Amino acid sequence: MNGFNRIFARTSLHQTARDQRVMIRQQPAMFKRDPNRSYPTETESRTIIRFQDCDPLQHLNNAKYFDYYFNAREDQVAKLYDFSPGQLFSELKTSWVVYQHQIAYVRPAQVSEWIRIMSRLIYVNEDTTVTEYFMTDDAKTHLKNVLWVTSKYISVATGKRIPHDDVVTGYLQATLVPGIDFMNLNFNDRIREIKQQISPRNVNR
Repeated sequence: MNGFNRIFARTSLHQTARDQRVMIRQQPAMFKRDPNRSYPTETESRTIIRFQDCDPLQHLNNAKYFDYYFNAREDQVAKLYDFSPGQLFSELKTSWVVYQHQIAYVRPAQVSEWIRIMSRLIYVNEDTTVTEYFMTDDAKTHLKNVLWVTSKYISVATGKRIPHDDVVTGYLQATLVPGIDFMNLNFNDRIREIKQQISPRNVNR
């Protein structure tokens, strides 16, 4: 290795190390529940339906709803709660994996349409969560889609289900929607409830 290459390699290594230290400093701390703070239990995002995500009828492709939902929630959870699922992996060596989902396509989302995406945690036990997502038009007058996602908490090392860590339980309890009897909740009845919430006049449409 000539002198120039040695200097370049040494500079690159120093730059890489410096970048890594900056990234570590910039990573937010793991969620810590503040007993004096009231946390929102619903997230909301506004986005536009992209042409590349639509089918030949110019409707959002059925499979793409999941991308829109998951991306919206990831962004809002980081913003509202200072919580990142990536930290579970890096700090606790744990993760949530999708166990089951239920989805209803009520009205199509169309290309170039602005829509609203809401999400909320509606059930928690020692190793399971159920997150509810729903999509409306921009004015929030018509329901387009509803999704329930059941996730299991696992150890990355073993791949087996484990109880939620204390810090995770704190986050879940702080953001859980109160008063929902999930074990006695029917998915189709829930769709009707959401329709009633956003537009009582359109509940039967």
